[in-house]
Formats: sequence, structure tokens, C-alpha cells
Amino acid sequence: MPKFSPTSLDRLATCHEDLQVLFSEIIKDCDCSILIGHRSQLDQDAAYAAGKSTLPFPHSKHNRLPAFAVDVAPYPINWEEYNQFYYLGGLVMGKANELFKEGRMKHRLRWGGNWNRNHQVSDQSFNDLVHFELVEGDDG
Repeated sequence: MPKFSPTSLDRLATCHEDLQVLFSEIIKDCDCSILIGHRSQLDQDAAYAAGKSTLPFPHSKHNRLPAFAVDVAPYPINWEEYNQFYYLGGLVMGKANELFKEGRMKHRLRWGGNWNRNHQVSDQSFNDLVHFELVEGDDG
């Protein structure tokens, strides 16, 4: 059975409890790596400048503590194998819906491969296939 590395566990620990619950379930079925949870101002400014984020500090859900966003990649990471990222995205979204319905997650989830949550992955103007974020109130 896959398990998170100490680095992934440390990164996941910076995230909201819902994300910790979700990815503690995901790792049981799919090996993955937590790339980032909370992102500092310095890191957010760098991500924004590099075009890896569309939001400046402090507007990213990564900037909260605990973070309301997490970046996760299938392990081992192969940035050229997009299908692995789509597979992981579908698995995560399905598990998040299940956990929400069971009351084990308090928030719904949005994935960076389907920002508008319309189940169409081909209509995205900004693909962030590793990004998962909690949806709040009028946010969804």
C-alpha cells in the first residue's frame, strides 16, 4: 500500500482538515506526492511571477493557514504524462464527493483541471492539474 513520505506529510499538515482527510484516503489507493500546501508570500509572489498562479498574495487559497488549497501529483512524477494527472483528478473529485456526502468533509472541492466544475476538462483557459481547493459559500 502506498504511503506519504515525511516531506509530503509535513506539507499536508499545513492544509485544512478536509484536505488532510481527503488525501489520507486517496493515498490508500493511489500513490501521490504533496507538492505544496501553505504558500508563503515569497513563494506566492514567485509562483505568480512565473505564471504558475493567477492570483497574487494573499488571494490564493494556498496563502491561508491552514491552507484551503493543495497541489498534488501522481507518484512517481512524470510531467509529460498528462493522463496520470487526469486520472488522479477524477479519483480525488470522486472521493471528495463521497466524503462530503458522508459528512467527513465540510467543504466541496474544486480541481484545477475543471475550474467551473461542469465535468468538461476541455474548456479550461488555465490548466492547473495538480491543484485542489476547498469551495466556500458563494465561491461555488
